[in-house]
Amino acid sequence: MARPVFRFAPSPNGRLHFGHAYSALLNADFAERFGGRLLLRIEDIDLTRCRPEFEAAIYDDLTWLGLNWERPVRRQSEHFDDYRAAFAKLKEQGIVYSCFCSRKEIADAVVLREATTGQPWPRDPDGAPLYPGTCRTLSAGEVAHLSASGRPHSWRIDMAAALALAPGPHLFKRFDKNGEETTCHADPARWGDAIIVRKDVPTSYHLAVVVDDALQGVTHVVRGKDLEAAADLHVLLQALLGLPTPLYHHHDLVLDQVGDKLAKSRQSESLAEVRGQGATPDEVRRRLGFSPQPTPST
Repeated sequence: MARPVFRFAPSPNGRLHFGHAYSALLNADFAERFGGRLLLRIEDIDLTRCRPEFEAAIYDDLTWLGLNWERPVRRQSEHFDDYRAAFAKLKEQGIVYSCFCSRKEIADAVVLREATTGQPWPRDPDGAPLYPGTCRTLSAGEVAHLSASGRPHSWRIDMAAALALAPGPHLFKRFDKNGEETTCHADPARWGDAIIVRKDVPTSYHLAVVVDDALQGVTHVVRGKDLEAAADLHVLLQALLGLPTPLYHHHDLVLDQVGDKLAKSRQSESLAEVRGQGATPDEVRRRLGFSPQPTPST
C-alpha cells in the first residue's frame, strides 16, 4: 500500500505561534507513527498580506523545532493556473455565479431582512451571515454591464444547484490518534452560497486547498478544530471536481491565558519571541505535549 501523506500548510502573513507549532508537530508525529510522508505547503494566495520574510521565517522556525519535510515546497501563488482549471470545471457545470456585493451591502441586506421578518438571519459555521442571494438571479446582460463598469466581483457556488448535481450523501472519514476511523456525514448546505473565487485572486482558500491536497496526494489532513466545519464544503467540492477525499483529524486548539485561540491578528506570542527569550526546541515540544527531539545516532 502507498505510504500515507500528511501536510502542514501555514500562511506567511505573520510569524508562527504555539498553535502553528502544535499543528506542525502533530502532523510530523502522525507521519512518523503511521510510516508516512510529511509535506510543507505555503498557502500564500493572499498577495497583499503574505510576505517573503514571513515565509523565510516559517522555514527557520520549523527547522529550529527539528522538523523535516519533503522538497520542493508547494507555494500556492505559483499554481494559480491549477485553481483556474478547477474553477472552469465548476463553471461548466453551471453551479457558480458572479457576485458584485460588498460586505457592507450584504450586511445591510441582512439587517433589512431581519427587521422585516423579525427573525435572525442564518449564519455560516464561521458566524458570518449566509449570503442572501442578491446576485444569484442577475441576467447575463446585468452581469456584463457590471463587469464592464469595472466593478470587482467574486464567484459564489450556487449551493442548491450544486447539491442537485451532487446530492450525496456526502461522507468522509475522521481518524483519531490511534488511526481508528469513523465515517461522518458532511453538511455543505450550512455554508450557503460560499465564495469559491475571491475578487482579488483566481481562487479561495476552499478551492485551493482541495485542489492542492489532490495534486499532492495528501491522504490525511491534520488541522485545527477552527477548520473542522470547512470539511463539509471541501467534501462537496471534491465530489463536484472528481477529487479524492482524504481522511481528516481536527485537533484541539492551543489557547491563551484567557481561553482565546492564538492568532496572528491578536499578536499572540510567536515562536520567534520565545526563541529570543532563550527557550529551547525541547522546551517548546514539552510545553505542547511532545517528546524532545531524538538524539542523532553516532
